[in-house]
Amino acid sequence: MAASILALHLAWILWVIFGALVTRGRPLLSAIHIVSLLWGVIVEASPLPCPLTSAEQHFQTYEGEFIAHYLDRIVYPDLPGWILTSVGIGVCVLNLVVYGWRFHNARQRRAHEHIG
Repeated sequence: MAASILALHLAWILWVIFGALVTRGRPLLSAIHIVSLLWGVIVEASPLPCPLTSAEQHFQTYEGEFIAHYLDRIVYPDLPGWILTSVGIGVCVLNLVVYGWRFHNARQRRAHEHIG
């Protein structure tokens, strides 16, 4: 079970990092991704525990499992906490900048369509 939760956690991390690449032109998916980004910022910047991490710890009976071992190394790299937090927040901010840029461009297009 822990290996499945680790795989889900990795998928979540990849969604938060790269979600903006697949949300263009999809307002509902964009909204879901923005909420995901905000959740990522909150979890990284606060003492709140990540529910997936808590679930992994609860089901942590996979010692010695090959796949779980490597998933664990990807989801929890051996880096200082401040680096992980900085990179996590940076990724979230970068994605939010992409959404801001898209929003700005959409407003400009609408303004030009309205004028012309």
